[in-house]
Amino acid sequence: MQPRNMSMSGVVDLAAVKAAGEAKAKAEQARAEAASRAAESGGAGPSAGAVPPSALVIDVDEAGFERDVLQLSAEVPVVLDFWAEWCQPCKQLSPLLERLITEANGRLVLAKIDVDANQMLMQQFQIQGIPAVFAVVAGQVLPLFQGVVPEQQIRETFAQLVQVAEDRFGIIGIEVDPDAEGAAAAAPDAGEIPAGPHDALLEAAVVALDAGDLGGAVQAYKNVLADDPGNTEAKLGLAQAELLARVQHMNPQAVRTAAAENPRDPAAQIAAADLDLVGGHVEDAFGRLVDTVRVTFGEDRDTVRLRLLELFEVIGADDPRVSAARAALARVLF
Repeated sequence: MQPRNMSMSGVVDLAAVKAAGEAKAKAEQARAEAASRAAESGGAGPSAGAVPPSALVIDVDEAGFERDVLQLSAEVPVVLDFWAEWCQPCKQLSPLLERLITEANGRLVLAKIDVDANQMLMQQFQIQGIPAVFAVVAGQVLPLFQGVVPEQQIRETFAQLVQVAEDRFGIIGIEVDPDAEGAAAAAPDAGEIPAGPHDALLEAAVVALDAGDLGGAVQAYKNVLADDPGNTEAKLGLAQAELLARVQHMNPQAVRTAAAENPRDPAAQIAAADLDLVGGHVEDAFGRLVDTVRVTFGEDRDTVRLRLLELFEVIGADDPRVSAARAALARVLF
């Protein structure tokens, strides 16, 4: 599935069902209960006062979901980032979400959920592909978007979320103390490992990716590989950046239509496979290209095969889906 944007219409529908006064009362009651629990536990938790910036991004599991998400959502909108270690698009989106949440300065909190370790939550949210992003406001779940989307679009979605939380539920966020963890962060670690010769270039590539400068990221990774052709991190990063650059200006509907109408067209199937992968549908992308290799010949077949190998690089050689797809490709070729 291609990256798709879920409109904020769910928020509007929710507001129509629940009167603003009722929603605010519910939020106030939940805040009071959370404050009472915090007082009983010695003042811990966001209700007890300002929190450090690091508290704005948290890891959440099934056991702590009610406390860390549902209860907290009475004080601040909680954005849910469903991800997995094997999901390369997730690794592009998550740092961007973390940065934007930190910039919101307490008006949003990001809860990161590893789908491999929390299958029940994945099923409850009916997630079909990752990365997938939801929000919880006053205990109400709202879909935001799926797949990798542009930074400006995420900013606009978050701005809507903050506005709706305040206008409809009276939720204004939590206080952040930027100095709470400054002393520890400022002191360098005496045992810190010296930076490697390509660390600065690799960091520049990551910064470029976070900023949406895909061309800059591609060039930075190529600069590393020019000196160190075997650099695994640069090879992986380059494959990811080139994939995102290819899909950046695609018209998903047109690409899907062309692929459906031309099952033997290598270019059409390659474009659709790129969209599949960016949307988190790894097996669909691999299966599409293996099937295309099966029905093509000569240069067309080789073109599809090479793109499939590039997509293997994006996911990583150790991923079991890559191993399965390699075996399927071998059966088709030989």
